[in-house]
Amino acid sequence: MLKDWYFQIEEMYDQMVEWRRYLHQHPELSFQEVETPKMIASILESYGIEVRTNVGGRGVVGTIRGAKPGKTIALRADFDALPIQDEKEVPYKSKVPGVMHACGHDGHTATLLAVAKVLSERREELAGNVVLLHQHAEELSPGGAIAMIEDGCLDGVDIVFGNHLASTVPLGIYAFKSGYSMAAADAFEIKIQGKGGHGSAPHETIDPIAIGAQIINQLQHIVSRRVDPQKAAVVSIGSFHSGNAGNVIADSAVLTGTVRSFDEEVRVLVEQELKHLVNGICSAFHAECEIQYSRGYPAVYNHEEETNVFVDVIKSTLNEEMLVEMPAIMGSEDFAYYLKERPGMFFHTGARNEEIGASYPHHHPKFDIDERAMVDAGKAFLGIVHHYLVEKAEEPVTEAAY
Repeated sequence: MLKDWYFQIEEMYDQMVEWRRYLHQHPELSFQEVETPKMIASILESYGIEVRTNVGGRGVVGTIRGAKPGKTIALRADFDALPIQDEKEVPYKSKVPGVMHACGHDGHTATLLAVAKVLSERREELAGNVVLLHQHAEELSPGGAIAMIEDGCLDGVDIVFGNHLASTVPLGIYAFKSGYSMAAADAFEIKIQGKGGHGSAPHETIDPIAIGAQIINQLQHIVSRRVDPQKAAVVSIGSFHSGNAGNVIADSAVLTGTVRSFDEEVRVLVEQELKHLVNGICSAFHAECEIQYSRGYPAVYNHEEETNVFVDVIKSTLNEEMLVEMPAIMGSEDFAYYLKERPGMFFHTGARNEEIGASYPHHHPKFDIDERAMVDAGKAFLGIVHHYLVEKAEEPVTEAAY
């Protein structure tokens, strides 16, 4: 039976490519998605799927109700683009200046729409329901996931799964990790207020650039000397702005950066240490400072049982050699919010193919995918649904179950 599902998703490849390339040519930024959710809702409704729009702002939720009672499985795809100029020379190049799908969300959307089509025609086989989470604004904190959850997108949902098409993973490979797989992402801004003056008389000034340099150097000691070496953390400064003349000492400076971590205790520790260190350095050099620290997405934590289900599905229905256990990465994903509310897991589907130029990293102006990865991702979703809503439903009830 599952082979029929897989055959049907393979038959939908051309349609997935058409959807994906249309979205690639007409990208919309986070929290500015208007036409994309309209398109998604229209397609789902054409399959006779129950649809709710404007979920958490711009999200779309479809529900496929099976013929028999059972669990409710949620599948998620995001659909926002990035403020990046598309530099690929392909027929489906973005038509919106300065905006492109540089992270594969167009492929995520096309994949879940095809999965929806297959499952909508298999309602009679399902003992349970499937919720299709088409999410807006994954790329920009606070993200769309948390707002959709607050608006009830997980009501009645038992388990949730998500997928990311990855140009860092070869086509034909599924990368996964149980436990922490992606990091929490926090941001900070440090404003140093000193006292400006002439470059020839530094003793009459409070130099914010010199102070900022000390802060940058000392921040590196948080990870190397305050964080348990068996736990991961990153503190990085991304920008340092001050002054506009070579012979003038500026009166202020602004530093911005990011903090990445997995463990919540480490996350708290780094924030505390950063504030303590910055305040101490500024005080020592007679400067004033203002620190803005913003918590972003939490860490993605894949639950063990659901991860094992994913692994078993790929092994038993596709090919064990397609599975690669990946190390945890410091990138972030607001799918983490779903996993804080429900058990589930998030996996990566290989979309890298150097022969066709699909080898640039995510968020690169030449980012692209091997579109055959959408079929792989679709099969994984279908295999998961089949496991919970068909295979498990057909298992005989034993006395131990009472």
